[in-house]
Amino acid sequence: MISVDVRFARSDFALEAAFEGGAGLTALFGPSGCGKTTVIRLVAGLERPDRGRITLGETVLVDTERRVNLPPHRRRIGLVFQDAQLFPHLSVAHNLAYGRFFTPREKRRVDRDEVIAVLGIGHLLDRRPATLSGGERQRVAIGRALLTSPELLLMDAPLAALDDRRKLEILPFIEHLRDAFAIPILYVSHAVEEVARLAATVVRMEAGRVVAIGAPGEVLAPTTAATSTERFATVSVLTGRIAAVDPGYGVTTIDHPAGRIVVPALLGPIGARQRVTVGATDVTLAKARSTQTSVRTALAGRIARAAVDGGPFALVTLDLDGGEKLHAYVTRLGFDELGAREGEPITALIKAVSIDERGLAGAEPARGASVGG
Repeated sequence: MISVDVRFARSDFALEAAFEGGAGLTALFGPSGCGKTTVIRLVAGLERPDRGRITLGETVLVDTERRVNLPPHRRRIGLVFQDAQLFPHLSVAHNLAYGRFFTPREKRRVDRDEVIAVLGIGHLLDRRPATLSGGERQRVAIGRALLTSPELLLMDAPLAALDDRRKLEILPFIEHLRDAFAIPILYVSHAVEEVARLAATVVRMEAGRVVAIGAPGEVLAPTTAATSTERFATVSVLTGRIAAVDPGYGVTTIDHPAGRIVVPALLGPIGARQRVTVGATDVTLAKARSTQTSVRTALAGRIARAAVDGGPFALVTLDLDGGEKLHAYVTRLGFDELGAREGEPITALIKAVSIDERGLAGAEPARGASVGG
């Protein structure tokens, strides 16, 4: 477990952050400039807090009151940055060996061959970094960090410099290493689809402060008024089980207590649990579902709350059948003309094409397939 309780100030920025991260992946989430990378640098030992304490398991990394400040090389932490920072004059094999070289033999608990297999980089071992794609370079950088046999892996926006295709390529590898090596990960991102897919715990930050801690479905819920300009970043995280896969149409159907969710990707296996991220602006509300529509996903629930403040929007929160919440941004005009009230049954319609496959674990987009709405 990583425990952080620190204060850190510079002339133009002040950070005051306290949180704990357990097993799996803990995401530091928030807008650029909110302090996420500063936290990573403090944990890694690249910066020293003005006041505070950081512990990793039973090891005290920093305690300003006791004047404890372990140097970076003694912290047993692996680092992966936005830029892979590989040695350009070394082959992939030698870049990997570099990570392992400085780890004492008695502490080498991560197997080299397993890392190569999990990250799918066996065919790259003889190549130099300049000949690799961005996604390949990041996979090698992750491998190098893993081969230090770290007690904690820090990943500072590792996908931020990649295009969408490369992000889709590398996300499954991050997911796999999260599950295969049982090394806790502290992961920085401002991309909601990454956080919803990968994180067990989300630490939401704003302006140098921690404003929320919890599961993705809780922390990624809207916290501002219905007129927020950040409405496009408001999401709900729903969980169901894979019921059917249709390669011909390139879609997967997921069973949820409130109804069936159709997503534009090929997933598996049948029966596996699956998270789905739904943007609040992609939800349409209806009092009754018509069969004469291209929308395949219709979820049943009741209106729990409708937030309006005189602006053009209404932020509607639904209690779905089965207990999960779904958030919808609609116009206040549309909501008023619908005539729905809190406590009334409602149907949420979601177009499959609006669901981002980057938020789906194990997604294999079916290129060229005909996908319904």
